[in-house]
Amino acid sequence: MVEEPTAPQPATDPSDGPEIRCMVRSFEQFYLNEFRGVVALTYALTGSRVAAEDIAQEAFLAAHRQWERISGYEHQGAWVRRVAANLAVSSIRRSRSEARALLRLQRQPAPALDPLPDDSADFWRAVRRLPKRQAQVVALHYLEDLSVRQIATVLNCAEGTVKVLLHRGRRTLAHRLNLLVEEP
Repeated sequence: MVEEPTAPQPATDPSDGPEIRCMVRSFEQFYLNEFRGVVALTYALTGSRVAAEDIAQEAFLAAHRQWERISGYEHQGAWVRRVAANLAVSSIRRSRSEARALLRLQRQPAPALDPLPDDSADFWRAVRRLPKRQAQVVALHYLEDLSVRQIATVLNCAEGTVKVLLHRGRRTLAHRLNLLVEEP
């Protein structure tokens, strides 16, 4: 149920206690008056200080976006608390759903990966020491047996770039692994 705007009322004194404060004229004052209480509410609902602060910020952001309308409400603090409480419940539901999904994934056996052959361990160690793009090109070419065109598609670059990276990677690997290289 949406509250209908009423005439502005002064904010209550913060020393009056925890009751929901009445209408204030500026968003900044509203935020200063209500933020601690909204964080406390969301902390009680979520059990996480970080989540509580994030949720409170989201609720105040929603209030700020609609401030022209909300500023006319008699109980602005009630509105932002309702939004924060709803966001907290949604956050809890989302967290539970994610936890259930992770549990399902943990129950499934991990796909087996074939280990790299021991006789190529030095080669792959040397590949990992290459610059990132060269290592990617070399791995895609030798491990996945992809063509230059396919590698260019995977890495979203030109085929000429793949050729240059593959050439440089091979040259560096040959040098590091003390392999004989024929120079053109």
